[in-house]
Amino acid sequence: MDEFQIMEPCHATDLVYFRKRIGKEGMKVIFSMSVGLHGKAAQEKQVIIDTTVQENNITYPTDGKLAIKIINHLHKTAKREDIQLRRTYIKELKGHRISLRFFRHPRKRKKARAAMKRLKTIAKTLIRDMDRQFNDEQHKKYAQDFYLYMRVLLQERKSKNKIYSLHEDHAYAVGKGKDHKQWEYGTKASIVTTKNSNVIIGVCAHDTNEHDSKTLDAALTSAISNRTKPIIEALCDRGYRGRKEVLDVQISIPGTVLKRDSKYQKEVKREKFRRRAAIEPVIGHLKSDHRMQRNYLKGFIGDEINLLLAASAFNLKKWMNNFLRLLILVRIALLVTALQQQKTKKREEYIHIYLLILRVW
Repeated sequence: MDEFQIMEPCHATDLVYFRKRIGKEGMKVIFSMSVGLHGKAAQEKQVIIDTTVQENNITYPTDGKLAIKIINHLHKTAKREDIQLRRTYIKELKGHRISLRFFRHPRKRKKARAAMKRLKTIAKTLIRDMDRQFNDEQHKKYAQDFYLYMRVLLQERKSKNKIYSLHEDHAYAVGKGKDHKQWEYGTKASIVTTKNSNVIIGVCAHDTNEHDSKTLDAALTSAISNRTKPIIEALCDRGYRGRKEVLDVQISIPGTVLKRDSKYQKEVKREKFRRRAAIEPVIGHLKSDHRMQRNYLKGFIGDEINLLLAASAFNLKKWMNNFLRLLILVRIALLVTALQQQKTKKREEYIHIYLLILRVW
């Protein structure tokens, strides 16, 4: 813009249309470009790999919450399709919702369990009532939704492939052993960074809750596609046990000290695995600064796009910071050169200060 504009440059939904138009493949091109900006720093032989959880925008899942949501969806569907239900159960729902409060308290469990059972019965009754009144076209239109509702209502505590959200049905529970958060609900994401420069060269979202060792193929494939030089070694934590080589890349995992190792070999291993922890703050910055803490984009494709955008933003910010540091260094060097040509009393003091700054940088 050449002049100040009162209105916004574009509507907020234009970003949604842009994201849908270029899709995951377009985001990969942007991410690859952000890797290429770093030049030789992104071509290191050694990389670090780790996984984290990208949480979806869902509430904490309980059977009671899901049953109430299903009933509300069914009421809206009946109103939309102009279907007269034999009974709506709206008045009864209020009492059951109150009974579910503090359901973990020993004195509340029996009442909460009865309320949860009744809510599931109400949801199934409404599904049968609507199913009887649907015509063939409506059956086809809502078959997938009703199948999802019945899966939620029939699942039990020990069921496999449980559904934790109606609008993010691909989300799964991941336990990472955290004291403050036993379970995280979303998708697992792999991050690949270079060993010394901490440039993110590969990211990958996983649609199933796989063991960390089984995520290496997809993570390394993503990293190799954004480089021109091969990766020689990948540094991982003990969660990746079971794989020693993947796609011609050696997988190094910390272990016990071997008697046959020389002092130099021990020091090399110690340095490598100390450096492996450098990926943890990178993941922290992705979550706190680049919108990976909670993903608001819908579906598994939204998880992939959000991860690629967060990694691209991290790389671009890193490149801009390096560029600004270079400009400051050039400016200081020019000031030192100019002061050396002047003849003033404080010239030596200024030169000493600027040289000290250059040495620190």
